Amino acid sequence: VQLVQTGGGLVQPGGSLRLSCAASGGAFNTFAMGWFRQAPGKGREFVGRITGSIGLTYYADSVKGRFTISRDGAKNTVYLQMKSLRPEDTAVYYCATGGRTSSADDYDYWGQGTQVTVSS
Repeated sequence: VQLVQTGGGLVQPGGSLRLSCAASGGAFNTFAMGWFRQAPGKGREFVGRITGSIGLTYYADSVKGRFTISRDGAKNTVYLQMKSLRPEDTAVYYCATGGRTSSADDYDYWGQGTQVTVSS
């Protein structure tokens, strides 16, 4: 199982970014996928997740209404669309699979991480 992330970068407050997580080595259109982030000096924080078969989404309160997770089964790719970004969203973002909760400890496979910096 391999997860390869793309996207990220520097954006001004209020801006948008989209992260991608391309999966290989499994039938990811049926897998649950999670997104987490880690700011300097802090632990890994749950951002949101999408369930396997039905594709229900769940979000942390801090990003609800601003972030959207979606999946393209044909491309084995999950997306994290981020809007109305704030400086406190600055972190390294990770996608993960193998888990079905909001706890990072439940996930077995992780992407390499991508930096998102929100600054003017």
